Amino acid sequence: MNRFADTLREYRGVLIALAGLIVVLMASVVQVPETEQAVVVRFGEPIKKINSFDPTKDFGETGAGLVLRIPFADRLVRIDKRLLTVDMEPQQILSTDQLRLNVDAYARFRIIDPVKMVRTAGTPERVQEQLEPILNSVLRRELGKRTFQSLLAAERGVAMTTIRDQLDNQAREYGAQIVDVRIMRADLPDEALESAFSRMQAAREQEASTIRAQGQKSAQLIRAEAEAEAARTYAGAFGKDAGFYDFYRAMQSYDYSFSGEGDGATTILLSPDNAYLKQFKAP
Repeated sequence: MNRFADTLREYRGVLIALAGLIVVLMASVVQVPETEQAVVVRFGEPIKKINSFDPTKDFGETGAGLVLRIPFADRLVRIDKRLLTVDMEPQQILSTDQLRLNVDAYARFRIIDPVKMVRTAGTPERVQEQLEPILNSVLRRELGKRTFQSLLAAERGVAMTTIRDQLDNQAREYGAQIVDVRIMRADLPDEALESAFSRMQAAREQEASTIRAQGQKSAQLIRAEAEAEAARTYAGAFGKDAGFYDFYRAMQSYDYSFSGEGDGATTILLSPDNAYLKQFKAP
């Protein structure tokens, strides 16, 4: 036991140096996974980037893994390489048709220049804080140029592209790129929604009344044309053979009067010399 203690005292300096070397080596080597990019900050100044986003390189070829740094001089700022989100606080926007819309939106972005991001914002969280009011302003300005109906049609895609481009111009100042902007909801307030439904119902009822009036007008025109055609047919038949036409019409009248069809029996008291019965007389 004494021999072991003597050995420790003899090599104590070496062991302390070895332990210090191990601590220095552990502080000098850091790991950067594929999902992260990092910026080496030396005495407060960003000097290089590690595993930065590069769309031209495949997964695993951008420099991830173990990297060296100067202990106690270099600080590592880790940045997510994946898409990040900026959520907009729900707000009301006045459209051009004077409707107040409850709008909730978000933007997706990634850091493409980590050194610039560290110099201008410091951290991705600060970038999100800077982009949120910009997103609110751009969204309010762009949607305020459009009607509520346009946000429900294909024009909404054009508006979102414009918002994304304008927001991207601002995001580049922080080393970020806006990938997409989406509106989760753009609804009318409850009272405005009921008013809009009432106007839509009134418009549809007016449209239905117009269609019915046009249908009645068309029916009257068709009926009038049919009656005119029938009158021309009767007139043509009368002109060809007036006697036969008179006989045919009389037979139709007799059939209707004496057939007994209808609600009850028909009784007619006429003199044999009555003109109505002339077709029953011998010529």
